[in-house]
Amino acid sequence: MIGVETDVSDDWDGHIDWPALARSAVRAAVAHSRHSGLSDSEISVKFTDDPEVRALNAAWRGKDKPTNVLSFPMAEEAELASAQLLGDIVLAYGVCAAEAGDKQIPVETHAAHLVVHGTLHLLGYDHETGDADAEEMERVEREALAAIGIADPYLSEVQS
Repeated sequence: MIGVETDVSDDWDGHIDWPALARSAVRAAVAHSRHSGLSDSEISVKFTDDPEVRALNAAWRGKDKPTNVLSFPMAEEAELASAQLLGDIVLAYGVCAAEAGDKQIPVETHAAHLVVHGTLHLLGYDHETGDADAEEMERVEREALAAIGIADPYLSEVQS
C-alpha cells in the first residue's frame, strides 16, 4: 500500500482529518492510474499557506505567485516501480479555499481533487503536453474522485 506522509499547517481547518483525506485521495489516484500496481512507495503531502507555496512556485517554476497545488516528482515515470519516494505535493490554503468558494464546494472536496491531481503528476501524467494527455488525466481524476465519493469536478466547469 502506498504510504502517505502529511504535514498540516494551522491555516487548514482543524476539524477536518487532512491526513486521512490525503491518504484516501493518493490511494484512489494510484489505484485508477496506469501505475495501479505500485505499493511500496511513499508520497508526501503538505497542506500549507499561500506565502510558502508562492516561494516554492517562484523558486521552482519562476512564477512569483501562489498557486493551488505544486507537485515535485522524485522519479521519472519509467523508474516508479522501484522508487521509494514518488515525490511531494504542496497545497496552498488561501488559493484552495478561494477556488472552493468560487465553485461553491467544500474546501475538503477541492483539496481532495488537488491531491488526486498532484498525485497523477507524480505518476507521469501531464495535462499541458496535449489534448489527449489532458483528457486522459481528467478521465483518471474523475474515476479516482468517484471512488472516494466526489462528483466529477469538470462537469460543473462545463455547465458554468
